[in-house]
This record gives sequence, structure tokens and C-alpha cells, in this order.
Amino acid sequence: MYKRILLKISGEQLAGEYDSGLDPAKAKWLAEEVKKVIDQDCQVIIMVGGGNYLRGAQIAGHGIKRTTADHMGMMATMMNALGLTDIFEHEDIKTRCLSTIFAEQVAESFSHRLAEKHLENGRVVIVAGGSGRPYVTTDTAAAILALELGCDVIMKATKVDGVYDSDPAKNTDAKKFEKLSFQEAVENDKIKVMDKAALGMAMEQSMPIIIFELDKPGNIARAVSGEHVGTTIS
Repeated sequence: MYKRILLKISGEQLAGEYDSGLDPAKAKWLAEEVKKVIDQDCQVIIMVGGGNYLRGAQIAGHGIKRTTADHMGMMATMMNALGLTDIFEHEDIKTRCLSTIFAEQVAESFSHRLAEKHLENGRVVIVAGGSGRPYVTTDTAAAILALELGCDVIMKATKVDGVYDSDPAKNTDAKKFEKLSFQEAVENDKIKVMDKAALGMAMEQSMPIIIFELDKPGNIARAVSGEHVGTTIS
């Protein structure tokens, strides 16, 4: 059983029933799923993406510098983190929002010691701002954060139930991998479920990754308890 996990949630998943923005109903459902994990005495860190509002790499150009675009993407993750924090607290889950970018008016500044203190006091820690640096995806930021805070595993939530050799939405014959080695995941160009830099960092430090379907109730809790869920990369 895992005692501390890093949960990576994309912005698109937080949009829920909407084309963009944060769906409060989906955030409430996520809070209920996380509560099942907390009840197992597992500490939870959540790294949120911002694609439901804006993707930095997509708007760069036409006069907008890539660094500026990435900073805009970091602020998109901030909106998600703040919304999730309020909804988690409303659902009686002690939660703190920490930011890797300077935003002291709305969130506590991230530091290793502060995050550890919140976790040890039974709080969920939601991290906004990715790595706080441009040219780094929130996948890679999640890997960095998981290593920094000594997590047992990185759990990346997706729309499908694991890693396939092709897109299962387009190919009914797509084959699911129950397990993958880091080497296979990094070298196979068809596997795009996670940023290659994030995979490489996890591989270097032997940090296991679970790719799983978020929308199946109880999946996070089952994985935490040791049940096989999705695809394990290790």
C-alpha cells in the first residue's frame, strides 16, 4: 500500500462537462475520490494542469514570446488549483494551495518544508504553477515534485484505462499494456501518454508511474491499496 502519492490531473479533465473552465461538479466528484484515499491514511499531493484555460506552447508566436506564453499557462494552473482547493475544503477535506510562482495574495509560496508540514498535518497539498519555469510541462513538474517530496508513486489520470500501442478511440484492435519498462515507454514513439522528459526523470530515480482512468469510481483508492489498475511503468 502506498503512503504518499503524487496525483497528476490535466486541465481538460477538470473541465468535465464543459468545453473549457472548471466544472464544479467534476471537482466535487474528484474530492470524493481523494477522500477515499485519505481514509486509507495515504497522503496526497495534486499537480494540476491548465489546458482547460490555456496551453502556453499553443499560443506562443505572433508576438507572444514562448516564456510569456508559458507564464500564462502557469496562471491557468493557478485558477484550477484555487478552485479545487475551495471545493475540497467545502467537502471537509483539509487542503492547502501552494504556488511555485509568486502569488502570495492568493496562495502560499511553495517550499519543501511547508509542503511537508501540511502533509504531516493531514492536509491535501495542491500545487499550482507547474515547475515555475518555462519550457517545462506539468508532467515533468509532477515528476520533479514527486521526487522532491519522497512520493511512493506518480499516478497520472487519463481518459482511458492505461497505455495502449495505438489510440483505442480510433483503433478497436489497440493492445493495452498491463506493465511497461521505462525503457520501452521512453523509446516507443507511439506512447505519448506522458512527456518523455518526465518519463526519463522517473526512470533515472526509479519512481514508478501508474497511468489510469480517472472517471472510473474507486480507481485511485484501489491503486493506493495495491490493486492493479491501468498500466504500471517501472
